[in-house]
Amino acid sequence: MKNFVLGFLLSAALLTGGYYAHTHWSAGTAVETAPARYHCPMHPTYVSDKPGACPICGMKLVPIEPSAPAPASEAHPAEPGVPGYVPVMIPAGRLQSMGITVAEAARTSLDQSFRTFGRVAFDETKVHHIHTRFEGYIEHMYADYTGEFVRKGQPLFSVYSPELYATQNEYLLALRAREQRQQSGDRPDSPWAASTVDLVRAARERLALWNIGENEIRELERTRQPSRAVVIASPVTGYVTSKMAVHGLQVKPADNLYDIVDLSTVWVLADIYEVDLPLVKVGQPAAISMDYGPGKTWRGKIVFIDPTVDPATRTVKARVEIANPGGELKPDMYAHVDIGGSRATGIAVPDSAVIATGERNIVFVAKGAGVFEPREVVLGVQVRNMVEILQGVSEGEKVVTGANFLLDSESKLKAAISPGGEHPPDR
Repeated sequence: MKNFVLGFLLSAALLTGGYYAHTHWSAGTAVETAPARYHCPMHPTYVSDKPGACPICGMKLVPIEPSAPAPASEAHPAEPGVPGYVPVMIPAGRLQSMGITVAEAARTSLDQSFRTFGRVAFDETKVHHIHTRFEGYIEHMYADYTGEFVRKGQPLFSVYSPELYATQNEYLLALRAREQRQQSGDRPDSPWAASTVDLVRAARERLALWNIGENEIRELERTRQPSRAVVIASPVTGYVTSKMAVHGLQVKPADNLYDIVDLSTVWVLADIYEVDLPLVKVGQPAAISMDYGPGKTWRGKIVFIDPTVDPATRTVKARVEIANPGGELKPDMYAHVDIGGSRATGIAVPDSAVIATGERNIVFVAKGAGVFEPREVVLGVQVRNMVEILQGVSEGEKVVTGANFLLDSESKLKAAISPGGEHPPDR
């Protein structure tokens, strides 16, 4: 009986010691030999217990790196991180293979000038339409083709008007009547003399209202012969861009016979995309260049910005007024337009460093020793390939510019599988 009790106690001691040792050995090795987990860099929600290929995109699965233990001083950070993100630690051996590149956030000059395209157009305030103020028939053509250059006062065509011819005769008759009364000795203040003067004045005013110039009226008074055809001259110097007048055409006051355009000043209609609209103001300088004349620049300023958006191109037209004394700029030419924006200084990083999630803008800051910290940033102006950082990154800090989408997926995945997060299901 005594031997039985001793054997029972010895057996119990061995079992208790073995269970204790097994428990502690299992706990220690469980931490050290925890099964590796793999995920897809492009689809971080896919997690597997064994290596292979992603069933969604076919990309090779990569191991999930354990999160870097936070130093004691960082166990309770003073500032909250980005919701849904955690810092990521990448071993030195993987940094180069992942293609991670960084750039320093630096204070720089932000020149907001930009280049766009435009089209040369007429200055609409310098387009002149030629009409007659009376009915008649064109007898002779002097400017007889489109594109012809005419000077101010140069004849365009002559027109015969029976009504105008009769008015000239009325004026001559009134002049003869006035002269006869003056020769007969009538006093200037007599009713007959006053009525004659009124007839002369009325006929003269009628000729002037029909656009008969002072020189033509003096010539009529000198010759005392009415002109069968009246010559219509150009009111401006410019180019004939449209011609409806032909020999023998019956013309009426409503008919547009010529369009003459003065090209000493032209407009360049520049296409401004919606993202650049805040950089454009009336009065800003602009420089115009052409492919056919490399190295030559025409300078002007913005005089008008269209209040509507073109639905086809999603652009707004900005009108640049350019002096064109030599006539080198011709309507419908295409031009490069450089619009000078305001200058400022600020902290800027390459735009490739910013990950736009739709709700926020994220950058990854390199903290050293392979640790990359996600930061939410507030953006300012974008100038070419740089973007201003108003808040979130300090001058001198280094941000990730290459392969940051891999860090993004890694950070979100680790945030999801960390304690308290939602674990993506294995597939």
